[in-house]
Amino acid sequence: MYTHFFNLKQSPFSIAPDPRYLFMSERHREALAHLLYGVGSGGGFVLLTGEIGAGKTTVCRCFMEQIPENCKLAYIFNPKLSVEELLLSICDEFGIALAPPGAGAVSVKGYVDAINAYLLASHAQGRNNVLIIDEAQNLSAEVLEQLRLLTNLETSERKLLQIILIGQPELRAMVARPELEQLAQRVIARYHLGSLSEAETGAYIEHRLAVAGAAAIAPFPRRLMGLVHSLAKGVPRRINLLCDRALLGAYVENQPQVTRNILRKAAAEVFARPDAVIGGERKMALGGARWPLVAAGVLAGVVLSAAAWQLAAPGFKPAAQAATAPAKPVVSAVAAAPSVAAAAPVPAPATAAVGGSAAALRQLAAIWGLALPDGEPCPTAARLNLRCLQVRGGIAELRLLDRPAMLTLHDDPIAANYVLLTAMDERSATIVAPGGKPQSISLDALAARFGGEFTTFWRAPRSWRDEVSGGDHGPDVDWLARRLAQIYGLKKPQDDQPLSAGLRARLTDFQTEQHLKADGVAGPKTFIRLYQLGGVQEPRLLARANAGSMAGAGE
Repeated sequence: MYTHFFNLKQSPFSIAPDPRYLFMSERHREALAHLLYGVGSGGGFVLLTGEIGAGKTTVCRCFMEQIPENCKLAYIFNPKLSVEELLLSICDEFGIALAPPGAGAVSVKGYVDAINAYLLASHAQGRNNVLIIDEAQNLSAEVLEQLRLLTNLETSERKLLQIILIGQPELRAMVARPELEQLAQRVIARYHLGSLSEAETGAYIEHRLAVAGAAAIAPFPRRLMGLVHSLAKGVPRRINLLCDRALLGAYVENQPQVTRNILRKAAAEVFARPDAVIGGERKMALGGARWPLVAAGVLAGVVLSAAAWQLAAPGFKPAAQAATAPAKPVVSAVAAAPSVAAAAPVPAPATAAVGGSAAALRQLAAIWGLALPDGEPCPTAARLNLRCLQVRGGIAELRLLDRPAMLTLHDDPIAANYVLLTAMDERSATIVAPGGKPQSISLDALAARFGGEFTTFWRAPRSWRDEVSGGDHGPDVDWLARRLAQIYGLKKPQDDQPLSAGLRARLTDFQTEQHLKADGVAGPKTFIRLYQLGGVQEPRLLARANAGSMAGAGE
């Protein structure tokens, strides 16, 4: 309805999963990397969790488009099934032949035997099989245990069935239950998909508007991006709902751009609870219908919503009354229904939490042999050539970077807690609270408290930039070229050469092999892996596991 008004080709904020509007934030790319790592590592289970509307399905679709040709996928999107129904669904998805009709009911053993025979035959032909289960938080404990048993079939090198569980945050708590300890130990990668940052929210909106054909003057001014992020909490689906309704409001009020007032009004409508008060009344004057009025199909809902918006707009006068009687004041919906930001304020960080963060970072710097004075730890450490790296990636990312870190735990509803992670193996981790004693904790218990946010340190030559990309040249590019040449057994390159297309391709190959973001830009994570593979002595998280691998690396 508003597309012609804003000169758009189509509605830019539909919640339908249109691949043309695909927007992969840094978090989505990291989640995708975890899925690809899980499939390539020959392990059992991979967990991807996230809030409703965070983009889990988007990541899953991208993953399905990037799997190798020798890999067959089975996708189950309705996991509210019994054990027998789940096994039958797996057989249907993989095209596994069962007993012919009339041969009697197939038992659980019959299903399992057929699946095992299929997996063995696939392995003999060099094919892999991946089972994706969406909305996995709805799986029962019995079904999860049966899935674990399916992963028992393995060779000396890999599992014959890899299972990806995608679900809401409660899936993490389910897997952490004591009765599912055996399954939890088979999770080789897990990632919690968080919401978009304020900058990512702005980029997301601009991307969708550009795809829809927005002109130079976009209907959403940049100054509103912070408010959009606050109201929608950075969740892509909520952003779509809010922006779609805001564009409708701007169209109804004949405004070329969305205003702050229109945006708040849209939030009050879209995010209102069922018992929310709109315009001072539970019902509108138009036939007693509620606002928004969605009664006679999608088109009728849009038209009536526009009418309701006009009724709620200050100073609106129906045409039939404008010439005969003074308009009665209409209470604004914004005044009656406080915005989401006002209704649910985010508690400010407690002083103790802030102090805990600084104390933990100073304790972390001590592991690197630095005693940081009072003040902000990261700027102070940077002056001593020790740089902070803040990451959202979870346990798999910690394992990849292989260095002690300060974890942000969200088990306190008022303020975050901070602990040092000093060691980790396949099943457990060692954490230390600031000023406390080390304690051992299982990885499952840690994952239930850990949202994936951590801070670590990295050290590089002072001439090294935070990022080295195409066209750059200088000592850092020379070092990068020499290091990659050494890794791949190539001739020593000449100095003072730019980061050429060939060098960038070699860098991208290295990043892909190391399960990093393969963008051809040498950032902190790439530098860390290059340093580690060169045998540089730095604090390690998996020191015992790396001792043998470094001895045989030949670098």
